[in-house]
Amino acid sequence: MDPNAPIVIIGAGQAGMQIAESLRHEGFNGTLTLCGEEPHPPYQRPPLSKKWLVEGGSAASLAVRGPAVLERLKIVLKTDTRVRAVDRTRKQVELSDGSQLPYDRLALATGSLPRTLPIPGASLPGVLALRGIADSVAIGAAIRHCAAEGRKIVVVGGGFIGLEVAAAACKLGAEVTVLEGLPRLMSRVTAPVVSESFARLHRSHGVQLVFGAQVAEIVGYEGHVAGVRTRDGQEYPAGCVIVGIGVDPDDLLARSAGLLCDRGIIVDACSRTSDPLIAAAGDCTARRLPDGELIRLESVQNAIEQGKSAAAALMGRERPFVAAPWFWSDQFEIKLQMVGLSRGYDQVVTRGDLDKPAYSAFYYRAGRLLAVDSLNRISDHMQAKKLLDAGLSPTPEQAADPQFELISLLKARDATAAGA
Repeated sequence: MDPNAPIVIIGAGQAGMQIAESLRHEGFNGTLTLCGEEPHPPYQRPPLSKKWLVEGGSAASLAVRGPAVLERLKIVLKTDTRVRAVDRTRKQVELSDGSQLPYDRLALATGSLPRTLPIPGASLPGVLALRGIADSVAIGAAIRHCAAEGRKIVVVGGGFIGLEVAAAACKLGAEVTVLEGLPRLMSRVTAPVVSESFARLHRSHGVQLVFGAQVAEIVGYEGHVAGVRTRDGQEYPAGCVIVGIGVDPDDLLARSAGLLCDRGIIVDACSRTSDPLIAAAGDCTARRLPDGELIRLESVQNAIEQGKSAAAALMGRERPFVAAPWFWSDQFEIKLQMVGLSRGYDQVVTRGDLDKPAYSAFYYRAGRLLAVDSLNRISDHMQAKKLLDAGLSPTPEQAADPQFELISLLKARDATAAGA
């Protein structure tokens, strides 16, 4: 394998840009092409449902790296470029204009696609979902129009994206209803105590929350969305409907090329796919854990760390992604910071003030710390990251005691190591 033969990266988001940048840091000096479907250079997506949705701004303000960096690193950026197929035999990718782009090694960073509602009326004008800059611009314009006209916004889905958009819509002066099919908010990723804190928060800002809402139809009037009807016959008027029911990995190219996929492109800890010449990173992947379980992570950290691992893999090196995963969400005046994976927990203890709220929820399984959710407790979050990365676990009693210094566990470990 020629270490400097051309490398192509499909997907020009956070993960794709990280792969490109890391390849240069790994010493790759060959032709490096980054293909993206959107007209923009790589940009940050989290602000699209938060501050940028409310305040707007230029696409350039969201850039992951400016044009000067791309030029300095000699990254060939092809925007408005859709890859139609990957030919692993000929080692080339086919672009939507019919041209081919040869590669020696390939990286896939195709991201994810918003799930759609499989119900009547889902394609009506005014039914929107968030993926990129154009979507955020359209949603912001629709919210402002509804606010000015006194029409309501309905958000379908009480997860991160739905709640962030609901908070943004309130800030823009709109009246908002959130329809959630499950009994509580963010139920797949947070404990009931955290869900209840966010329910109180949204209600305090005038958001109507409806739980157990099974959406049956998007109702239209004169060719535009007019409301949402649920299976129990209730109808919620809407000048705009925003669908935030999660995403699916965009693994179509990989599946068509014969790579192993299972709700995402299957990769190992080093971002290697079933083809030794192809790596993958970001939302499009499903990482195989040592116990055989597949895990999907949708976060900036995952895109960055898998991007670094993918670049190393393409250079024939190993750089496994082993850090505890972390996530965040901004909703009104609360910053939620999460570290670790809470699935399978059997105990939750809290530390701090639940009424403000300014507290952390510590998730345990069999007495071992799995994850920590922090609401306006940045110090707890930072310490929890260090503890989980170090494999250290405070007891539930220690975590619940605000007088106990979590960092003392790290200090004790370091003192023991120094004395050994």
